[in-house]
Amino acid sequence: MRKIKIFDTTLRDGEQSPGCTMNLAEKLEMAAELDKLGVDVIEAGFAICSDDDFNAIREVSKVVENAKLVSLARCNKKDIDRAYEALAEAKHPMLHTFIATSDIHLKHKLEMTREQVLETIKESVSYAKTKFEFIEFSAEDASRSDKDFLVQAYSAAIENGATTINVPDTVGYTTPLEMAELIKYLKANVKGIDNVDISVHCHDDLGLSTANSLSAVLAGATQVECTINGIGERAGNTSLEEVVMGIKTRKDFYDAYTDVNTKRIYKISKLLSTISGMVVAPNKAIVGANAFAHEAGIHQHGVLKERSTYEIMNVEDIGIPQNKMVLGKHSGKHAFKDRIESLGYDIDDRALEEAFIKFKNLADKKKIVTDTDIEALLIGNNASVENPMYTLKSFMVNDSDSISSFASVSILDNKENIVEAIGKGNGPIDAAFGAIDSLTSNRAKLVNYSIQAITEGEDALGEVIVRLSSDDKTVIGRAVSTDIIEASLMAYINGLNKL
Repeated sequence: MRKIKIFDTTLRDGEQSPGCTMNLAEKLEMAAELDKLGVDVIEAGFAICSDDDFNAIREVSKVVENAKLVSLARCNKKDIDRAYEALAEAKHPMLHTFIATSDIHLKHKLEMTREQVLETIKESVSYAKTKFEFIEFSAEDASRSDKDFLVQAYSAAIENGATTINVPDTVGYTTPLEMAELIKYLKANVKGIDNVDISVHCHDDLGLSTANSLSAVLAGATQVECTINGIGERAGNTSLEEVVMGIKTRKDFYDAYTDVNTKRIYKISKLLSTISGMVVAPNKAIVGANAFAHEAGIHQHGVLKERSTYEIMNVEDIGIPQNKMVLGKHSGKHAFKDRIESLGYDIDDRALEEAFIKFKNLADKKKIVTDTDIEALLIGNNASVENPMYTLKSFMVNDSDSISSFASVSILDNKENIVEAIGKGNGPIDAAFGAIDSLTSNRAKLVNYSIQAITEGEDALGEVIVRLSSDDKTVIGRAVSTDIIEASLMAYINGLNKL
């Protein structure tokens, strides 16, 4: 069986998804989880893009132990030097350099001839080889490029030191049959291609990114570039969980495997959803809430008799908690910690203390505390801010369908002062947010507000996610509670603390 390498670009291409910008702490947490997930390559950013990207790559280098760590760079010495500096402390540094090869890009973006592009590839890759052992070369917009020119471009890259060639479907234009044919053509004609990895990077503009990537695998590709939950520019990138579980579930067909620990997929999917504020659609393959749900009577009957009649994957294989009642209000911290570890979470003493307090508060409100509840609290910890400027102390709302709503909110500031204000608005949430704004002198804009139940039952935990924008900065605030108004206020304050 062939090993298919997984190149994860959640921290680079995925972060380009509108509203998905991550701060440094969030990038570090995602990078550490990706490393534990078992991906082969982590693309941490675009070093030349900004000081923030440069610093993030440098800090991520300190937490990634196993995967190759990559910075993106255009085909020029300045970009390559900046990437080299950012990756100075990486255990396994790698460069990803690119230039466009389609005629439409050459004419309208680069304003270069094919000959100039080939010369640039030779100069840049050979220069990069003096600094990096591992180099990936991408021909941007490869799926719309002339095949024979692609052969020349990839041959030049390999001849000058590239160890991976990447075939991007940059605008999600191609089809599975065309992608397979392109990979076969390159394998038959590119000089030295048998000595390098063949990677594919597909976008989902026509909903074909996973199909195109897996078709490339069948045709001989040895690496797939993807993101958690398929986030990315426009309609997104190839979904990691779909590719990995596709290969795992149909290994008889693909005759291939990956080194991804699939039991960590659900956890990292939830983590990214928390960090990015992008809720996973219920009908999303693999990690959506309905992925393992059965409503039709004939399906339910079949599954009860034999799971494999309608389920092709085990829910345990991707790490979804099974809603067992494991702890209660009288449980101690030691039992709580044991349960956390059995769910696959690593937690330090400070985070354990915070989570245990939240668990005790939840146990007072809920009759049954499940694994899913505990996981929601743990992921909720990721939204916390060290040394917050504001903390919700108490609130009271007055709502009616005939008059304006009123809310009284008191908060504790970072100087231990308790301040209180009353807000008036169109509904209790609007009124409460107005009260908080008056207490914090907030001028941020509420860009988006969403709420969903993340556990089951009438006393389910509700998750609220808000997106706040101020000047050129956008942040995500998140909170969970059995009380949706409390969750809303806590999420709003969490966002303000991040700003």
